Amino acid sequence: MFADKRRLEMKSISKWDPLLHPPPLQASQSRGGQISCDRSHHNYDMCSINGPTVLDPKTSTFYLADPATSTPPLLVEKIRPYPRKWESFVMKRIKEITITPGPGPGPRSPKCEARHNAPALVFSVAGYNGNFWHEFNDGFIPLFITVNSIFPDQDVIFVIDKARDWWVSKYAGLLKAFSKHPIVNLDNDNATHCFTSATLGLISHGFMAIDPTLLPNSATFTHFRALLDKAYGHGRNQPSMYNSPVTRPRLVLMSRKGSIGRVISNEDEVKRVAEEVGFDVIMFKPSVNTPLRKAYALINTSHAMVGVHGAALTHSLFLRPGSVLVQVVPLGLEWVADVCFAKSAKEMGVEYMEYKINAKESSLVEKYDENEMVIKDPVAFQGNNWSSDIMDIYLMEQNVKLDLLRFKEHLKQVYDKAKKFMDKEG
Repeated sequence: MFADKRRLEMKSISKWDPLLHPPPLQASQSRGGQISCDRSHHNYDMCSINGPTVLDPKTSTFYLADPATSTPPLLVEKIRPYPRKWESFVMKRIKEITITPGPGPGPRSPKCEARHNAPALVFSVAGYNGNFWHEFNDGFIPLFITVNSIFPDQDVIFVIDKARDWWVSKYAGLLKAFSKHPIVNLDNDNATHCFTSATLGLISHGFMAIDPTLLPNSATFTHFRALLDKAYGHGRNQPSMYNSPVTRPRLVLMSRKGSIGRVISNEDEVKRVAEEVGFDVIMFKPSVNTPLRKAYALINTSHAMVGVHGAALTHSLFLRPGSVLVQVVPLGLEWVADVCFAKSAKEMGVEYMEYKINAKESSLVEKYDENEMVIKDPVAFQGNNWSSDIMDIYLMEQNVKLDLLRFKEHLKQVYDKAKKFMDKEG
């Protein structure tokens, strides 16, 4: 996990246009056709060993064992299996894994100590690990895409780099929903493992995106949401811990505290206003230690969620289709709000609404004049330069103080939608 949280958030999202940065065509393949790498994508590289494979975790090397055809013995491929290939800052933190044939005058594959009758899928969770949004955007959503692209009807074993104990514990339920097999931890496993084949890397369709037209089984965000329900809800929309009689729509108000920016400074008043409108309001301040089963039980039984743009809104993936998500959008963050949460919510069937603050609701007016471009026209001020200095202004320096009268009118619309959903679904 990063110690420097500020730098993590600054580097986490970059504006890029694949049309302006065409991917280099660097596919390579052995003459035997058993080791191949596709490096043509902007987001990720993918390598595969199409045959019996031996992993030596001590050297982070995968060997093609006993190839049936004549594979050039000196062919060696290397890959960093994390889907932010364009971002050199984070890719330097990803372990480089070696792929090579076993027999021949080159390195020979070691003897097998743990044999698996299944393929391996190899990826890293180093990167921005510790940030809830990234754990889904760079991890579980690409994992869902890759499994449904390559292993839709197969058992698969995950070989994971930097799977720390806290991460494995936190996501144990979701990992089990993906695969019945225990993971192989590339960092602390000293035994050699044999697999029927291996795929290294994760496929990404972009920020919080699942494109069903690119998947052989046309899987969508709705299917991903069903996987989350399998992991944490067991198909029950109302777990017993939140199964009290429903008389008012439940609204989860996401709380941000501290010096990380985008804090609702009049949070208590916002809660009071929401209660006046008719909601049963529950304040939710998740941390890295919050059990996901508990978070899922709360959010999956709620009818609306309100929160300022930030990683914690990734919990909106736990909302039921038909419930309401309100993203409070600070100044200058319209495009980030859209790619991070708006599109995925809509694709899951969640009623998505935005509350875009005006200048007077931003703490930036305490530092800048209202006529300065940073306040008056953030889009023009940013231009194409989403630099760390600009990100610092809008992401880290900015808090919000909601106009209670204006927000109350907005909440009345939210209440109407949430009440209809509650009456229909409970």
